Amino acid sequence: MSSSRRRRKIMAEMNVVPYIDVMLVLLVIFMVTAPIMQTGVTVDAPDAQAEPLDANNQQEPLTISVDASGKLFLDDGTEVPAADVTEYVTSQLDAKAERPVYVRADSTVEYRHLMDAMVAVQQAGAKKIGLMADPAPPERP
Repeated sequence: MSSSRRRRKIMAEMNVVPYIDVMLVLLVIFMVTAPIMQTGVTVDAPDAQAEPLDANNQQEPLTISVDASGKLFLDDGTEVPAADVTEYVTSQLDAKAERPVYVRADSTVEYRHLMDAMVAVQQAGAKKIGLMADPAPPERP
């Protein structure tokens, strides 16, 4: 009689399979949405065969974009006139003005629009101003 009435041992283990399923779903969602979350305006920057800058800078750079029609855009993609760019950059720079500011312009933009953006950044007191370009495609033999 005792053999027919076996007592089951109580399992004290946690079932982690549902947690793994949720984690994998979240991973797929983040992988799909990460490229979409890039901010800014679409600019077709010119190609250049320059070496990339060192990423050892402690401060995140500011980026001002100039589209093909000469409109200026901030990091978050909002359009602003040149006078407001100066105010924005001034508010974002620290007391030493060591934070780098990059100007990213479309390859077809008129030179005067690019210079307007650079002058606005310089008037804000930025000491490190750079131009951004896309890497040049590799040459084919």
